[in-house]
Amino acid sequence: MEPILDLTDIRKDYGSVRALDGVALRINAGITGLLGPNGAGKTTLIKAVLGLVGIGSGSGTVLGHRLGAESRAIRAKIGYMPEDDCYLTGLSGVEMLQFAACLSGLPRIEALRRAHEILDFCGVEQERYRAVETYSTGMRQKLKFAQAIVHDPPLLILDEPTAGLDPEEREAMLSRVRVLASRAGKSVLLSTHILPDVQTTCQFVVIMSRGQVRVAEHLVALNRPSSPTLQVQVFGDPGRLVEAMRGRGLDVREQSGDTLTLAYVQDDVYSMIWQCARTCGVGLRSIAPARNSLEQIFLEAVAEESDAHS
Repeated sequence: MEPILDLTDIRKDYGSVRALDGVALRINAGITGLLGPNGAGKTTLIKAVLGLVGIGSGSGTVLGHRLGAESRAIRAKIGYMPEDDCYLTGLSGVEMLQFAACLSGLPRIEALRRAHEILDFCGVEQERYRAVETYSTGMRQKLKFAQAIVHDPPLLILDEPTAGLDPEEREAMLSRVRVLASRAGKSVLLSTHILPDVQTTCQFVVIMSRGQVRVAEHLVALNRPSSPTLQVQVFGDPGRLVEAMRGRGLDVREQSGDTLTLAYVQDDVYSMIWQCARTCGVGLRSIAPARNSLEQIFLEAVAEESDAHS
């Protein structure tokens, strides 16, 4: 399939500051998480994709359209939810969404019908008739999300969509994103600082730092350790279990207060763990294949780039 986004050696300077430094990135359909510290170049990359800022050099395509040369066609196929508030005071929520739909080319009556349909999907009830300037943070996030999808675009770019939301609202927002991807076939670029949102929602992860792409990989592959490893969680003090397992020749390490990790090198390792636990009188909570921490992957990617520029 043709990639949603295909960029080659994209560079962008703001005076003496290089915001994008040779960005090469290929993203296919699905939900992609875009991560990076402040100043990493995420916002500049999004604006370049939308054609809101020009690039200094490089080339690329977005949904099959040439970057820079076909910006209007690209924007028509993208639903963009910015991080900052964007509403017109004096309008109600439904009027604001109708206006956004009209800007996308829908006739006025059809735009109103569509606005109500999308507000229903986003969980906006009677608040749709209130002035948008009276909305809470959660309501404004819902309205921004609604305006991004009102024209039914194939690609959504969501910039910090769960910022300021309580846990229940945050899960509801992510659930809508997953529904749009799985049932409506939307592709999503999710830019966020909240790593658990990426872990539970995305299939592909991009990590940027200092204007460069440091990681671009499927989340499943990132989570998979380089060598087979088991994670064992115990009840209480694991010290006696560690000693017994090492006595059986197992390579085991204490990871945290109640968690152990050991190399999975023998077919009968599970039975050996249970035997050691029974002998020591230590209860086991779980034994499962270990996964790399997305947080650790992120910190290593950022640290590697920082070291390269020190």
